Amino acid sequence: MGFSKNSRANRRSSSSYCSTITMTMFVCFCLLGVWMLTSSAVAPGQRGGFAQSTIRKETRTQVSSSRAYEDNPGDLPDDAIRGDEQKSGTNKPDDQNEDEPSMESPSKNGGERSEGGGNAGYNNEEPDKNSDQILVERNDGGNHESHLEEREEAKELEGRESEPEHNSEQPIEDETKKQSTEEKEKSNEDQDSQQEPEKGEKQQSQREESAEYQQSQTDERNENQSAQSEGQGENQLESQSEDKEDSREDGQSDEKEENQQAIQSEKENEKEDTQQEDQSEQEDAENQQSATEESTEKEEFSGEEAKGWTQSQTTENQQQSQEEERANDSSMNDSFPNGSQSEILNVPKAENGSWATQASQSQNEKKRQNESHANNQGSAEKEGSIYDYTWELCNVTAGPDYIPCLDNELALKKLHSTGHYEHRERHCPEESPTCLVPLPWGYKKSLEWPGSRDKIWYHNVPHTKLAIVKGHQNWVKVTGEYLTFPGGGTQFIHGALHYIDFIQQSVPIIGWGKHTRVILDVGCGVASFGGYLFDRDVVTMSFAPKDEHEAQVQFALERGIPAISAVMGSQRLPFPSRVFDLIHCARCRVPWHADGGMLLLELNRVLRPGGFFVWSATPVYQKLKEDVEIWKEMTKLTISMCWELYKIKKDRLNSVGAAIYRKPFSNDCYNNRKHNNPPLCDKKDDPNAAWYVPLQSCMHKVPVDNDERGSRWPEEWPQRLRAIPYWLNRSQIGVYGKPVPDDFVADYKHWKRVVSKSYISGLGISWSSVRNVMDMRAVYGGFAAALSEMKVWVMNVVNVDSPDTLPIIYERGLFGIYHDWCESFSTYPRTYDLLHADHLFSRLDKRCNLVGVMTEVDRILRPGGTIIVRDESATVSEVENLAKSLHWEVSLTFSKDKEGMLCAKKTMWRPENASGSS
Repeated sequence: MGFSKNSRANRRSSSSYCSTITMTMFVCFCLLGVWMLTSSAVAPGQRGGFAQSTIRKETRTQVSSSRAYEDNPGDLPDDAIRGDEQKSGTNKPDDQNEDEPSMESPSKNGGERSEGGGNAGYNNEEPDKNSDQILVERNDGGNHESHLEEREEAKELEGRESEPEHNSEQPIEDETKKQSTEEKEKSNEDQDSQQEPEKGEKQQSQREESAEYQQSQTDERNENQSAQSEGQGENQLESQSEDKEDSREDGQSDEKEENQQAIQSEKENEKEDTQQEDQSEQEDAENQQSATEESTEKEEFSGEEAKGWTQSQTTENQQQSQEEERANDSSMNDSFPNGSQSEILNVPKAENGSWATQASQSQNEKKRQNESHANNQGSAEKEGSIYDYTWELCNVTAGPDYIPCLDNELALKKLHSTGHYEHRERHCPEESPTCLVPLPWGYKKSLEWPGSRDKIWYHNVPHTKLAIVKGHQNWVKVTGEYLTFPGGGTQFIHGALHYIDFIQQSVPIIGWGKHTRVILDVGCGVASFGGYLFDRDVVTMSFAPKDEHEAQVQFALERGIPAISAVMGSQRLPFPSRVFDLIHCARCRVPWHADGGMLLLELNRVLRPGGFFVWSATPVYQKLKEDVEIWKEMTKLTISMCWELYKIKKDRLNSVGAAIYRKPFSNDCYNNRKHNNPPLCDKKDDPNAAWYVPLQSCMHKVPVDNDERGSRWPEEWPQRLRAIPYWLNRSQIGVYGKPVPDDFVADYKHWKRVVSKSYISGLGISWSSVRNVMDMRAVYGGFAAALSEMKVWVMNVVNVDSPDTLPIIYERGLFGIYHDWCESFSTYPRTYDLLHADHLFSRLDKRCNLVGVMTEVDRILRPGGTIIVRDESATVSEVENLAKSLHWEVSLTFSKDKEGMLCAKKTMWRPENASGSS
């Protein structure tokens, strides 16, 4: 029993080393030798005790293993323990992440040794607690298979326990190596002390406690050893002592060799780490020097910083170093602001709140295939690597001009009628296409604005029908390798500028670019009217159908003029009510008087009270029988709609005339009509519902309350850009969680700062080649407002499932459209230079196939065009993988606080194989 007690005492003190007293060591060796002679007669229970001793030794070594096991000091794999036993006594410093909370046990550099050379010097408040806990969890196992293994392990154990690592009698060489190791550990201690000022005091206290504990254990062991030695023979003791001395020397030799190898390996690793840190510091210094030369003031995402963040293969230490620099740079925080600005980027989950969405407003909205989209986004594209996604070219009749929702041949064949131009409206496939639209043969990078207004590359839009049919009206002409646009149209053969002045002179109150800022051009042709209105600070939403007038909208977009493919058909236009200052139709071939004036009533819905309708058509100035009949019907209809015929004016240069009507400001005329035809709409009808909503032959009353949108005319441009709309009140909570007026101001300031400090100079974008811009998830139009002084135009897209903020965008003199990005956009391929997606993809990923969304992005973006994505880090990573699979050039990636940013440029790459679909 005394022997068993002595063994347990030795095991409990395994974390310390033997005393330097020679007699004590000698007696210990004798005792173990006697035990070895009688080991064959040890009872099973005692043999299990030996196994526990081995486990204690393993446990002691385990405590100095990698920090990955610190949080779970229970059962560890045997192979992990054996691997730790082979390590040297000096631990290699760990690379601890700065963002991780500092742990008191063990320290960052792998733990500090106690003065006695043991492992008790870890920065733990209770040094032996972990080892005891491990012992309790592992004391049920460890029986060895043979007596021979027990002897070998006992020798190894005794050799390790007998070697005093810090004994002054060891060779000078070993002492020098250990001194070097202690200096390195001390350096790590100093580094840790900067992060944890109290660590040194805790360690000193623990060393003192450990020393006292070691001394008490040594005294107890000496007493037990003396009691056991009295009953043993002297000759037998000397014999076993010699055997154990040889065993100890062998164990010491092996231990020294292992320590030397471990120290050498550690030096090599530290040398590699030093080289990596030097390289990182050198690169950081070069980046800082370059950034200083480029600009005297720090800007958010400067050019060199953006360049640095394109290197996604940067080591972890380099990323930590750069994150420290960005944290100290206040301008960098503007990109992903914390604190008071964080809500500008992170819309609350309950973002709808009191806001109505376009989807909820559109009561008769066509059923979506959202469930199908959600089911299809399962494991199909997530199994394996998205980076290796296989792309194919679309095999469709429309070829390079494919618009999925307008060229759906299967849906068009199922239509029962085309009398209301149903075949020109949207009919989207049930599943978004995932094929890529091919490039036209000979495609070149688009010409820059303003040169593109007058000419484009012929091979980019290789269609000549309009040049043949409308050439005499100066729409478009073929001139060598270009298509040229003289600026004419059917009603303004001698140029759009003269025609624009003609309208201004006819009704001076129109006031281009001041009173009138946002207009709608119906049946725009090649959109020369809207193209030349840019010179008057007017933005024009131009649209025309994809019909026999080949590629008219495609011509407009290639020229750099805003346009969409749409038709006055059987459904409402995708715009809010009462938003356009003026609507224009120059021989637009729309039968306004048909079907009870249903199409003209749709214009009445989107026209602002007090706004003008300019109708330049043959019934105004010609006396042919058909024209006279149309004029009579239009006169009767406009009177019943309470439209005032403000002016009829003839343009002598172009030999045309224009009738200019004005929508009333009040409801007086509606209330005094003798016949309620067309009728007033039901009070429950929402005039803002516009997503797949059928047209109705009714009129909505004009709002008259001072705090109701449409009761007043907006401020003149450009003051209206920054003015808070009068109908926004503080009782309503905005999209970002503040009162709407505060939200509006914060949104504008945020994007003004981001655009000026980051986008303009920090992303490597050649803004001279940017003309057509789309904000794929606009809120208040802050991004477009920040770009208002540049020679660009921005299509603001408000998603149908987002708060309906599109009226605010129009109120401030900008324009936009409702859309659902689970479907294709109503535009031709290769029509935008820059796409901006702020926290869009993470929302779409919940109900759309993200591959289909990226396919649509690839379709509408021009080769050489850029996309900027700001979103959750995981979503940005997924978008990056898809962009790389499309062979796009990723010029910047950034991630901080789970927010990410991506900037990528589309290339000319197209796959060689075509899909089997038609």
